Amino acid sequence: MCGIVGYVGKRSSIQILIDGLKRLEYRGYDSAGIAFQNGGGIEVYKTKGKINNLQNILPTPAIDARVGLGHTRWATHGTPSSRNAHPHGADGVVVVHNGIIENYCELKSRLIAEGHEFSSDTDTEVIPQMISRYMKEGFSLMDAIKETTSRLRGSFAVGIISKTHPDTLFAIRKGSPLVLGIGDGEYFIASDTPAILPYTRRFIFMEDGQMCVLRNEGFELLHLFSDDAVSIEDRIVEVDWTPSMAEKEGYPHFMLKEIHEQPRAIRDTISEWIDDPLKLLDEFGLTMRMTIELSRLQIVACGTSYHAGLVGRHIIESLTHIPVDVEIASEYRYREPIIDNGTLFISITQSGETADTLAAQREAKTRGAGTLTCCNVVGSTSSREADSILYTRAGPEIGVASTKTFTAQIAALCLVAIALGIRRGRLTSREASSLKSLLIKVPALIEKVLKSDSQIRDLAKTLIYAKDFLYLGRGVNYPVALEGALKLKEISYIHAEGYPAGEMKHGPIALIEEGLPVVVVAPVDDLYEKTLSNIEEVKARGGRVIALTDEPARLRDKVDDLIEVPSTHPVLSPFVNVVPLQLLAYHVGVLRGCDVDQPRNLAKSVTVE
Repeated sequence: MCGIVGYVGKRSSIQILIDGLKRLEYRGYDSAGIAFQNGGGIEVYKTKGKINNLQNILPTPAIDARVGLGHTRWATHGTPSSRNAHPHGADGVVVVHNGIIENYCELKSRLIAEGHEFSSDTDTEVIPQMISRYMKEGFSLMDAIKETTSRLRGSFAVGIISKTHPDTLFAIRKGSPLVLGIGDGEYFIASDTPAILPYTRRFIFMEDGQMCVLRNEGFELLHLFSDDAVSIEDRIVEVDWTPSMAEKEGYPHFMLKEIHEQPRAIRDTISEWIDDPLKLLDEFGLTMRMTIELSRLQIVACGTSYHAGLVGRHIIESLTHIPVDVEIASEYRYREPIIDNGTLFISITQSGETADTLAAQREAKTRGAGTLTCCNVVGSTSSREADSILYTRAGPEIGVASTKTFTAQIAALCLVAIALGIRRGRLTSREASSLKSLLIKVPALIEKVLKSDSQIRDLAKTLIYAKDFLYLGRGVNYPVALEGALKLKEISYIHAEGYPAGEMKHGPIALIEEGLPVVVVAPVDDLYEKTLSNIEEVKARGGRVIALTDEPARLRDKVDDLIEVPSTHPVLSPFVNVVPLQLLAYHVGVLRGCDVDQPRNLAKSVTVE
C-alpha cells in the first residue's frame, strides 16, 4: 500500500520524483524519501511525515540527477519514523519497496549471524543487504537481484539502483502493482498511473515474475527467473486520463471534487452500453443459453466496493430473479467456496489491484467459475486476469475515502441487471426502456442533491462533537446506511455503525440515548411505514433523528433534521441517498480539522493482506 516512483532520463529526476510522490500520497503518508545518482554515488533523503517534510530537507539548489527513486510509506513493519522510511540501502545498493516480505525474520536472522548490520525495523532492508551479500560473492548486479528475489516470500514491487550502475534502474514485480511509463527518451516506474500522468500516457502494466531494466537509451522487460525477454508487442496501453483529472482543480479537497464528479462518472460509465445493454452480455461472451443457465452470481469485494455489491444484489435479484451472494473478499479467499455449474463470479475493485479481491478472483477461477471484474483501471491485474471486464469510467480517484467509484460501480451493476433481465425474459421491453430512461436521469438528480451542500454543511456544524452515530436503512438502502457510517468513521474518526432498520430491536436500540444522532434513510417506498416505526422508536428514547427522504412533508413533525432528495425508481434510490451522506461525512471531517483526503492509518489501494 506504499507508493513508489522511479525515473531514468535526460531531465533532473528530483522534481519528477517529488511530483510523483505527491500524486501517490494517497497510498501512504507515514514517511517519505528519495534516492538519486549524483555522479559519484547515491544520495538518500528521507523523513517521517508527508512529502512537504521531505521537501524541506532536500539540497538547494537541486542536483541535476538523471536517475532516481522515491517512496511514500504506509507502515507495516516498524513504526513511522525517519529510521524506517524508505529508501533503504547497503553497500551502495538502494531499494524502495511496496508489499510485505513474509520470511524477512528468517532472512534477517541469517544475515545478522553473518555479520550484517541493520539500521531499520523494516522487512524491506533485507533486500539490499542480500543483494550486497551476493555481489560480494562475485555475482553480477543482475544475478544478485535475481538470486535475492528467488529467496523472498510474499508480495512485493521493488525499485533498485546501485552505485555500480549509475545509469540504470531495476524494477521487479511479484504480487504488488507496478507500471512502466514510456516517455520520449525517458522512462518511469510507479505504483499507479496518476503518479506520472503529466509525463506520459503510455504504460506497460508489469506482470508477476517480471523485471524491467531501464536506461537512458531504452528498457528491457524480462522474465525474472530466466534470461528471456518479454515481448512488448500489444502490451503498451494508452491511458485516456488527463493530468488535470488527478488535480484538485479549485476544490479544497479531492474528496469534495470527487463527490461533485459523480454525475460525470455515472454518465461515462453507462454511455457505451445504455442504448443496448445486451451488447454487454455479448462482450462478456455470455450466450443466450449461458445466460438462461446462470444459477447464481457471486459478488466479492472489500470496503466501499463491498457495499456497492450489496446494492447490486438487491438490483440484480429484483430485475432478474437470479440468486446473488455478496461476500467480503478476505473471508471468501480463506474458506471453501461452493461454485456450481452456472455460477458467475463478479469482483468489484476500484484499483484492480486489491490483494484480497484478486486472491478471491483467482480462487473462483481455479474452481471453474466464469469471472467478471468491475474495475476502474484499464490494464490492472484484475482486468488482465478476469474472463470479462466491465470498466467504470470514474477517472482517477485520489481521495482515500471512495465516493465517485461507489456510484459508478452501482451504475455498472445496474447495466448488468438490466441486460440479464431482458435476456432472461424478466423485464418487458417497456420495463427495460423505463429503467434505462430513469438511469440516464440519475446524474441530473445527483446534481440536484449537490445543491444542498451548504444546508448539509450547516447541519454538520451541529454534529461535530458527537461521539457516536447510528445509520439505519432498509432493503436496497441498508447498504447505503453501511456506506454512510463507513464514510463518517473513515474521515472524521467518529464511531459510527450502520444497521438494517429492522434489526433495531435485536440489540442496537440499547445504544440509543438522549441526543444520539441517528441517520435514517427513509425513501417513500414499500418499506416506508416500517422505517417510520423505527423512527418513532428512536424518538421515544431521546435519539436525534436525521432523515433522508424524497417526501419531507410526511416526516417534518416526526424528526429533528431533514435532508430532501429527489424521487426515483426504488432500485435507483441509493444513487441519490448516498450523496448527502458523503457530504455530511466530508463536512463533519473538515469542521473537526481532520485530513479528509488522507485519513490516519488508511491508504487508498490495499495491495497487501
